[in-house]
Amino acid sequence: MRGFTADDLIACYQRGVFPMADTRHDRRIFLVEPARRGVLPLDGLRISRRLARTVRSDLYTIRVNTDFAGVIAGCAAPSAGRTETWINRTIEELCLELFARGLAHSVEAWRDGQLVGGLYGIALGGAFFGESMFSIARDASKVALVHLAARLRAGGFVLLDTQFVTDHLTRLGAVEIDKADYLGQLAGALSRTGDFLALPAQTPGALAMQDSSQAS
Repeated sequence: MRGFTADDLIACYQRGVFPMADTRHDRRIFLVEPARRGVLPLDGLRISRRLARTVRSDLYTIRVNTDFAGVIAGCAAPSAGRTETWINRTIEELCLELFARGLAHSVEAWRDGQLVGGLYGIALGGAFFGESMFSIARDASKVALVHLAARLRAGGFVLLDTQFVTDHLTRLGAVEIDKADYLGQLAGALSRTGDFLALPAQTPGALAMQDSSQAS
């Protein structure tokens, strides 16, 4: 029997399911199709005044796709309050293949030559499936998310799928929608063509904040 392939993974995203693993060292994966799905409306990102100042200050240099493997490793690493991860080697290898095919992307926060935060996800049509994010410096992943939202808006994306909603994402504007609503949004997004590289690979914070009307 053939194994689960990158093409299988693409087909999963296209029908609204995504893979997870029980632990980092268990190579098996299972597919998840939640009854309610987390999405972050691209016109509804909520940015606190403090975060807006951090973004504009360019405290972190934001890069795109320069260390995709490093971002996945950072997302999979143990952190405070979390000793395990759903990102196992199988998922990591599949995402690395999608990255090589230009379908997976990372937004990275760098400081003093060190990767200190970021996020990664899969881009299909006008949908971006946000997989995970990490931070080892204050607000680094949040800054990366602000840059991601600006990049998606500039590139014509219409859906930012966060899979689940956490307290952290809720504060940034993520909401839960039911399965039928999600599948409708997904179908519309997949019918479009998004350009993840519409903005320069290194975009100043002021440009990322330009069309963010939700700063408060």
